[in-house]
Amino acid sequence: MELAHRVKTLSPSSTLAITAKAKELKQQGHDVIGLGAGEPDFNTPDYILEAAKKAMDDGMTKYTPAGGIVELKKAIAAKFTDDNELSYANDQIIVTTGAKHALYTLFQVILNKGDEVIVPSPYWVSYPEQIKLAEGSAVFVQASEKNHFKITPNELEEAITDKTKAVVINSPSNPTGMMYNKDELEKIGEVCLKHNILIISDEIYEKLIYTEKPHTSIASLSNELKEQTVIINGVSKSHAMTGWRIGYAAGSKEIIKAMTNLASHSTSNPTSIAQYAALAAYSTEEDTTLELKQVFADRLDVFYDLINDIPGISCVKPEGAFYLFPNVKEAATKNGFTSVDEWVTALLEEEKVALVPGSGFGSPDNARLSYALSLEELTEAAKRIKRFVVNNQSK
Repeated sequence: MELAHRVKTLSPSSTLAITAKAKELKQQGHDVIGLGAGEPDFNTPDYILEAAKKAMDDGMTKYTPAGGIVELKKAIAAKFTDDNELSYANDQIIVTTGAKHALYTLFQVILNKGDEVIVPSPYWVSYPEQIKLAEGSAVFVQASEKNHFKITPNELEEAITDKTKAVVINSPSNPTGMMYNKDELEKIGEVCLKHNILIISDEIYEKLIYTEKPHTSIASLSNELKEQTVIINGVSKSHAMTGWRIGYAAGSKEIIKAMTNLASHSTSNPTSIAQYAALAAYSTEEDTTLELKQVFADRLDVFYDLINDIPGISCVKPEGAFYLFPNVKEAATKNGFTSVDEWVTALLEEEKVALVPGSGFGSPDNARLSYALSLEELTEAAKRIKRFVVNNQSK
């Protein structure tokens, strides 16, 4: 049977692929350090686990409304008020099977064939593939390393055509860890309002910021920008709940209604038990995100210095998330490789350290390194990478 054309052109997720390869080597008995995973290395906090158990004991195991339980929507709305100074009604929020599914569903309901979505590069690997699945076209705008991988208002405006439907802003960013400040977002917002472009604001890493500069949601800057923005978020990164698959979107009633209708014919509803777990995450006074944030901040300070000390590798220090995105092209070239992809593969084979090549993020000179591991593992990983680079310089 011939497969549908929409899936024939899909590229596999490079992050999941490298993680799978690392797990395979581990199962073969190799001492592999995997720097590819995009998830906290902590178990979900106990109070959330207890809430899930209670939900099961109380019989909360049935279908729920397609867009999520009312209690969770109210808790998400309260979170927006407390954290972002934003007000959303229940019919402006949809709970989804992870933030990734929120994005997928959004692209499905806003894009027609040939519509364009501007995607700053480097980008999260699933943006272009999801746009492609909705029969849209991703228009990449290369953000310079000198500008900390952030696009400028002029660069955004130059990419706009009469087919442009939306722009994706991911702050803090996966894979770079960089974030836009209030002034930068205001200027980008002005361009979007001028050209009537929908802003897709992916804020999944908003709780993991390591500078004094606060997170700013572009939707909070004006009523006009709020109406023009759909926020994507979830509990995966902030509460170590990646496997629970609870994300959400907030935006105009029209868009949220369309997303909810589509969800009713695809997932039926997010997992009931996971929704009650997420409800506990957002409705308790216990804030485990501060501890999570401090652990990652400490790791960043150590790991950044170790990686930046390796010959041929340079890195802009990230402000959020839990990734380094160093430029490793010089090291790869001096090691005799024609591409960073080849260098990453050889590193995994020889030193058993798994990185994600930057080509999957639209930045072939870079590599993504997750520091969601212990300091001991990160120190050992940096040691192995440096040994690999130094030992292969004679190639």
